Amino acid sequence: MLNPADGAFLDHLAGLLQDGVLRPIAPRYLEEPRGRYRGQAAAVACPADADTVAVILRACADARVGVVPYGGGTGLVGGQVAPDGPMPLLLSLERMTALRAVYPSENVLIAEAGVVLADVQAAAEGVERLFPLSLASEGSARIGGLLGANAGGTAVLRYGNARDLCLGLEAVFPDGSIWHGAKRLRKDNTGYDLRHLLIGSEGTLGVITAASLRLYPRPARNGAALMVVNTPADALALLAVAQAQVAEGLSGFELISGMGLRFLREKLPDLRQPFSTPPDWMVLVDLGLPTALDPASALEAIFEAGLDAGLVSDGVIAQSDSQRADFWNLRETIPEANRLTGAIVSHDIALPLSVVPEFLEQADAAIARLGPFRVNCFGHLGDGNLHYNIFPPAGHERATYDSRRAEIQGRVHDLTHAMGGSVSAEHGIGRFKAADLVRYGDPAKLAAMRGIKAALDPVGIMNPGAVLGQSAG
Repeated sequence: MLNPADGAFLDHLAGLLQDGVLRPIAPRYLEEPRGRYRGQAAAVACPADADTVAVILRACADARVGVVPYGGGTGLVGGQVAPDGPMPLLLSLERMTALRAVYPSENVLIAEAGVVLADVQAAAEGVERLFPLSLASEGSARIGGLLGANAGGTAVLRYGNARDLCLGLEAVFPDGSIWHGAKRLRKDNTGYDLRHLLIGSEGTLGVITAASLRLYPRPARNGAALMVVNTPADALALLAVAQAQVAEGLSGFELISGMGLRFLREKLPDLRQPFSTPPDWMVLVDLGLPTALDPASALEAIFEAGLDAGLVSDGVIAQSDSQRADFWNLRETIPEANRLTGAIVSHDIALPLSVVPEFLEQADAAIARLGPFRVNCFGHLGDGNLHYNIFPPAGHERATYDSRRAEIQGRVHDLTHAMGGSVSAEHGIGRFKAADLVRYGDPAKLAAMRGIKAALDPVGIMNPGAVLGQSAG
């Protein structure tokens, strides 16, 4: 059993730390973006280096006090908020913001865990390189949290998830030992890969304090187009056309529904849309090509091939970098329109690409049988990650349907699981999906995860209640 971080413990911890590391808890640390849950913590510790993190974790382990690691607070599954249990200590990495080194010739950048993603992107651009992890919260999400959740984003199709962009880690384990693993090696076959164990563990096995990140050459020429498709099946067929035309030059392939466009028009009417009447479905196709290839010509070829095959009916090709940015802004603003509309329940799911059209057909029918709900499905079709979100009928508030959230989510997750998918694609498990992990998880995998947790965190201090639930540790 864990103990609360009471006054005696905080006094003891303060005596071990320099002034300013341990601070009173501020309300912003206890909030999560969707506003459904509120966390609790006795205080927040803001260390500036791994050695101080080690002191904090060692003290918490000795006193059996829970620790909730905190990055940018942008997580959508409650990994950063602990609403119940003994009062924990919150550990924020916000002061660990050093860009330790950049090696352009190696395509490597070493950043501390508190560095904001946008700052990593800018540092890479400053040496004419690309750090391709990109998502809507990149202005506030921090590297440690993004790796802890194995974040996805819009460029997974070409560059992979966060774990694919990490060469090594520095981390502190629950006993206070420091792993100095932030190496720049692409090959290191010396036993178990602790990097991949910690990435995606959501702070339940240790605290990531720095990372060696993989950079890429910046594409010499970029382009984007919005193409109207008739159905999701046609969108999937167009993906194959695009891949045949440009292969690895395809950086993004995003599915956008008419409902999402209508939400944008209703809630954010000043945002310009490319079509006077929102189509039922369209895709955002993004290219990054070498100097010798012209993105506009390549996009025209994709559109023409799609038109000849009956897959597309209309389209707009960006005529400038500014217009390309406008296309992406349209896509990235859909979550804000969703928030303003008020979703009953949001789903972050992954499916085998070939079953996406069938899933959407069956899921839409299942939701329609439950009531006159509105569905806004959008996402990263190129890697099979859909955000399948359910909204109340027009003129109704989401609170009216809160009692049906579990029923609706169960239908969607059951279907996802039955079709070989995952109920968590890029947002992680956190606390909100811990029960789903038990319900849909493979028993052998769950047993192995519990064994790993018990070995590395025998007292169970790390992010109690997240991923494996309250019984872990």
